[in-house]
Amino acid sequence: MKLLVLNSGSSSLKFKLFHMESLEVITSGIIEEIQSGGYLQAITKVEHILENFGVKSLDELVAVGHRVVHGGEEFTKSVIINEHTIEIIKELTSLAPLHNRSNLQGILEVKRLAPNLKQIAVFDTAFHQTIPQEAYMYALPYEFYEKYKIRRYGFHGTSHFYVAKEAAKLLDKNLEELNLITIHLGNGDSICAIKNGKSVDTSMGFTPLEGLIMGTRCGDLDPAILLYLERLNHYTTQEIDNILNKKSGLLGICGQSDMRLIDQMAKEGDVKAKLAHKMFAYHIKKYIGSYSMILGRVDAIVFTGGIGENDEEMRERILQDLNIEAKILVVKTDEEKEIAQQTKELLQNEK
Repeated sequence: MKLLVLNSGSSSLKFKLFHMESLEVITSGIIEEIQSGGYLQAITKVEHILENFGVKSLDELVAVGHRVVHGGEEFTKSVIINEHTIEIIKELTSLAPLHNRSNLQGILEVKRLAPNLKQIAVFDTAFHQTIPQEAYMYALPYEFYEKYKIRRYGFHGTSHFYVAKEAAKLLDKNLEELNLITIHLGNGDSICAIKNGKSVDTSMGFTPLEGLIMGTRCGDLDPAILLYLERLNHYTTQEIDNILNKKSGLLGICGQSDMRLIDQMAKEGDVKAKLAHKMFAYHIKKYIGSYSMILGRVDAIVFTGGIGENDEEMRERILQDLNIEAKILVVKTDEEKEIAQQTKELLQNEK
């Protein structure tokens, strides 16, 4: 028995095929440069690839697990997809237009090719639904929450949950006994405070733009800056959105978003690259400090993601002079395996 995990992006489709029982990976890959509405063709390509691994059609799979970025307040855990689920994911597209629309297209095209195949949605926001109200509310008119659902949702939840469980194994403890700070550093960056195994705060907010400095996203800033830019009449709302999401962060500071290139530039004496290094580490350190106070006791600080796992110098920079007694762990994240695990558990609980 085999299950497939799909991660549908705005222009690419990642896939990973697992053995159902062992969750060992059989094959994986990515279909790139998907044009608008081209997911049927992309999933058909995946189906052809799977033929080489004994899956003649999608119908032979036990299930397909999908990464869905935004589950709003409606989804606190993974669910079997039905018409009601599809309608809610559609409604939530306004909160994550690029991601949810792509995720939904992947679901619908699989449904078209294999209408009887079970599909499971695993939501990036679900793990953070345990965050208390005082942490997820913004100090805006309360009606904005009631009418427009404006609140902190948090993202990267699938990754934070996976590495938290792996950290518990390494520490030989039950996750429910642990207080952790998990730090996901890649092109997108976020940090999560986990108390007794549950997320109690996280840096990303209403959108993935808030929080830490990222590859091309600005992270935290004074919102009055946006009003100021608008008053200057130099930038449209769309241009400002593009600047904040695609031209800021590390790229905005030093002209590069890839930390490996920034490392090289800094070693060669580039002043802006050195500044980007300092800013990146400083903001993470600031969050670690605040989350350590919220948690009271920190059993471990866990690094993951491309930068978190591979950039030892950056980890040392972040941890320098950090007066917190905690174990330091580096855990390789595997969001697809976590999706597969949740898919398997959901199917088993259904029996």
